[in-house]
Amino acid sequence: MTDLDIIPTDPAAVEQELRRVQTLLQLEQREDQAQFKLKNATASIQERQRRGLTWYPITITKEDIGFGGKVVLELERPNGHQGLHLFQVGSNASLFGNLPGHSASERPTLNGVITNVRRNKLLLATSKEDLPDWVLEGGKLGIDLTFDEVSYREMDHALGQVMRARGDRLAELRDVLLGARQARYQSPKTDDLFYPSPLNESQLAAVRHVIAAQDVAIIHGPPGTGKTTTLVQAILETIRRERRVLVCAPSNTAVDLLTEKLAERGVNVIRMGNPSRVSDLLLKHTLDARVMAHPSYSKMRSMRQTADQYRETAREYVRNFGFEERQQRQLLREEARMLFQAADDLERFITEDVLESVQVITCTLVGASNRNIRHLTFETVFIDEAAQALEPGCWIPIAKGERVILAGDHHQLPPTVKSEKAAREGLRETLFEKCIKRQPTTARMLTVQYRMHEQIMGFSSKQFYDGKLEAHQSVRHAGLEAYDLSFAPDLPVEFLDTAGFGFIEITIPESRSTANPEEADLLLKRLVQLLEPYNQAEHKQNLLTIGVIAPYRAQINYLKDAIEENEALNGLLQHRMLSVGTVDSFQGQERDIIAISLTRSNHHGEIGFLSDIRRMNVGMTRARRKLLLVGDSSTLGAHPFFKELLAHVKRIGGYRTAWEIADFIGAG
Repeated sequence: MTDLDIIPTDPAAVEQELRRVQTLLQLEQREDQAQFKLKNATASIQERQRRGLTWYPITITKEDIGFGGKVVLELERPNGHQGLHLFQVGSNASLFGNLPGHSASERPTLNGVITNVRRNKLLLATSKEDLPDWVLEGGKLGIDLTFDEVSYREMDHALGQVMRARGDRLAELRDVLLGARQARYQSPKTDDLFYPSPLNESQLAAVRHVIAAQDVAIIHGPPGTGKTTTLVQAILETIRRERRVLVCAPSNTAVDLLTEKLAERGVNVIRMGNPSRVSDLLLKHTLDARVMAHPSYSKMRSMRQTADQYRETAREYVRNFGFEERQQRQLLREEARMLFQAADDLERFITEDVLESVQVITCTLVGASNRNIRHLTFETVFIDEAAQALEPGCWIPIAKGERVILAGDHHQLPPTVKSEKAAREGLRETLFEKCIKRQPTTARMLTVQYRMHEQIMGFSSKQFYDGKLEAHQSVRHAGLEAYDLSFAPDLPVEFLDTAGFGFIEITIPESRSTANPEEADLLLKRLVQLLEPYNQAEHKQNLLTIGVIAPYRAQINYLKDAIEENEALNGLLQHRMLSVGTVDSFQGQERDIIAISLTRSNHHGEIGFLSDIRRMNVGMTRARRKLLLVGDSSTLGAHPFFKELLAHVKRIGGYRTAWEIADFIGAG
């Protein structure tokens, strides 16, 4: 038991728990920083571009003087370089020169902070009053993201704010969320829902629960139960009662999805920050786009253009510099400064005006500290994917709200924690988990799932959701046979047992990862056999989708290589009908067929992080029509979860040994 397993009952215990979380966050920051340096020290420019950490090449399209006389540069990347990236306002970045004859470690750099990002342009506020010579010498330039201190700084600040809170609303919310104070609810009214919707009874109950909550409510959404649909409905009902709400999530992808869904429902929504997926729909809803559409924007732009002209003229006097020229230059510079100041004031007014009329502001957790909304408060703060968010990140938006709505599922993937020590000592436990364990009455679980065949759902329902999930009639019996009769007869869940086959895992020393090539080959041969009756031409409007999952990177790499060498499967890969990856890469997605290579096969019963059963829950519940599992029962069966999984598969008639089908697929 860790210190965090003890439920605090008084303010002192609450503060002690939060101090513990703060210490673990500092551990995580140090580990994250060390890994960032190690990872990027040897990476090429092209590799960093692929990761979204670098723009290269870039050109300087404008040079300004910013706060404190420091140089501000507008940088642009070529139009053909429109890949996804991680640059956002507030990020630390470094301009670099890729000079001939210089190694990566010798490249000159100029540090700064990103103050604006628009598609292929960004503003870098540098730390210098003059540009170094190498910037002006005409060599190729690029810009790198440096380690993200901003997120950690904001999380640490929020934790401090929460710990110091005494006798105010933040103190009350803190105590409710951490179990030291009882959550309160109003009596629900029978006619309290306004927006017509096709929600089922458990979804409607969750929306009513959100409306009734005075402090905290949790929407617990197991796989395929329509959590996002329910959350959007709850937001619609809330903005009918309140002027403006804040909607957050830990990832840009989740924020973008909610922004799109709300916009589709006609909500006046603004997406703060820099959307990682730059679709036209999202661009239209960014703060930048709304500011540019404001009636006063052209006046502000004209003021800045005039100020630029004054400053350029002032520079010309340097060439012929007498007393009068000095006075004229000073006058022009003062005029430029005053105009820039007036333009800044007008931009602040426009921003305030835009935000004043908006119904929903969406952003990441750290994005809630954006300077444009830092001063705003909200009656309600919504946090989606809260079971995947570090606790310190959640406190950033919570500090701005009067009540909090959390949505997620603590039986799916936890947040990523890079420090093993911090994870082991409790940083992986989320605020969502703490609240749902300490105050179960705060949660309403969605119970009808619309994704998978009832046999695929059955094991997860029993293991994680107290057997309360039910398959909607549209998917209850929707296996491969329902998709196409040529697949009959088929097993919706099939476990192919390799015990006794002599498949032994191998460890790749360089990466400390694990592979099992023979098991991978067996899985792919079974997949080819399974797909033999499939005729793509008959299903042009509804092509079959397939996901191949393995828990280890080495096994993934082997599977990818083997698929490329397999004509039938490679064709599916090229047409994007088949994808290969870890469980994490499939989070939030679904496929008609999911095939999982469990990989571990040894004489010691060691299964490594397969024992993280939440990861298995996610992997198995990605499947809609068919779940194919391949593994060694003699290795896996020593773990209670896998022992029960094997028993479940046998009960429903889905268990097969590799020996049974060896003659058909040539695996023997």
